[in-house]
Amino acid sequence: MSEPSAPGAVRLASAQGRWVLLTAVLGSGMALLDGTVVNVALPRIGEDLNADLAVLQWTVTAYLLTLSSLILLGGALGDRFGRRRVFVIGVVWFAAASLLCGLAPHAGVLIAARALQGVGGALLTPGSLALIQAVLHPDDRARGVGAWSGLGGVAAAVGPFIGGWLVDGAGWRWVFFLNVPLAAVCVPVALRHVPETRERGARAHRGFDVRGAVLGALALAGVTYALIAAPDGGTGPGVLVPAVAGVLLGVLFVQVERRRTDPMLPPAIFRIRQFSAINAVTVCVYAAFSGFFFLSVLQLQVVVGYSALQAGTALLPTTVLMLLLSARSGELGQRIGPRIPLTVGPLLCAAGLLLMMRVGQGASYFADVLPALVVMGAGMVTLVAPLTATVLASVDVDRAGLASGINNAAARAAGLMAVAALPLLAGFGPEAYRSADAFGAAFLRAMPLCAGVLVAGALIAWLTVRTDALRPEPGAEEPCHAKTTFHCGVTAPPLDPGETRKDNAPHEG
Repeated sequence: MSEPSAPGAVRLASAQGRWVLLTAVLGSGMALLDGTVVNVALPRIGEDLNADLAVLQWTVTAYLLTLSSLILLGGALGDRFGRRRVFVIGVVWFAAASLLCGLAPHAGVLIAARALQGVGGALLTPGSLALIQAVLHPDDRARGVGAWSGLGGVAAAVGPFIGGWLVDGAGWRWVFFLNVPLAAVCVPVALRHVPETRERGARAHRGFDVRGAVLGALALAGVTYALIAAPDGGTGPGVLVPAVAGVLLGVLFVQVERRRTDPMLPPAIFRIRQFSAINAVTVCVYAAFSGFFFLSVLQLQVVVGYSALQAGTALLPTTVLMLLLSARSGELGQRIGPRIPLTVGPLLCAAGLLLMMRVGQGASYFADVLPALVVMGAGMVTLVAPLTATVLASVDVDRAGLASGINNAAARAAGLMAVAALPLLAGFGPEAYRSADAFGAAFLRAMPLCAGVLVAGALIAWLTVRTDALRPEPGAEEPCHAKTTFHCGVTAPPLDPGETRKDNAPHEG
């Protein structure tokens, strides 16, 4: 294991710089591919394991639960014990859990393995970007993050296609096996070519908020369990007890974070009105996105009759639009301010979701599906890059990494709640995905709900986001707002803990 160059001194154009970028892209690409391909495989998983809709929900939410709960802790562990070390552990962990997912003999093992995958994702996701920020020369970091984001977008774009091809061919289990060879390449490259970096000085001796992470995870788990169990359990003890426990644990989590000197989720940062406002917008839009991508893939296969490959390929226009236009959207937001993009973007997305109500049995792709996805993609292009930039601009530069990490966790938690609650609110029965009529009728009820959440996000943005939120103060260093992409099925902004600080050192998650 060689460490030929000092941290912060590696140039992107050098051989080692390209190896560092490859390592970060391979690591994050595993998580991106997993997020986009699993949704495509859900109907086949349900058929093969003879599972109801609740199992399909848990297949998605178990991963999001541990990921959203532990991602801030994962960034902090990398800062303390070494970013490369924690990143490599995360990659190995993620691959091992993926192998277990692929070998799962029944739904219980699959759900448990998905939760373990989320733990691995919480270790490798913040680490992938932190490697670039910590190792590359300050003059190359912006280009490195841009390349990382763009290549990650390619992984997100090909994910549904690869997932559909695997599901229709070798089978859904290969959707998970795919991560193993990626990890087999990533780990040796990281150990050989990426120097170790960690936090120095007083920050390196801070404690870890393990209690906060556990309480947050248990609170989310209780509420998630109650929402998914409610269609079968009604208001019985099996639903009410975990719901009440989840709420009480959430209250306890807030109290612990308030009293702790170095909390994982500092309550003081939410006193910044612009930061709180933009996170409220994030929760609305990513909840709607998650609900849409979870249900639309099922709708295309169960109701319209697409194969897994056709369904995955059908959703590509949204990601392609993001890849082509997100950088220009970020520039537009910088020029006119984020208020208008963050208002117009969710409204366009809401219109796209309402257009999806035309997608039923016998629907034409070019007449029904494509127009809805183009409008949806236009809305995503309009809002995602300004949203990420405004999160970072709403706090001091030395807290940008923390702000980005919190926003990332908020987006994933919103996705978790949406996938858990939407089937209940829209009236999906446990066996709905086995019937085209039943699923199609519930889908028609779900899309207006998602659209309503997007309209709420637009209203919050119009009332609370300042037009000058992206305008740097005189003499202030502008944070690195690299080209951003939205990864279908991965319900989080693309920037993770480890953004630029004034001293050019990555901030701990």
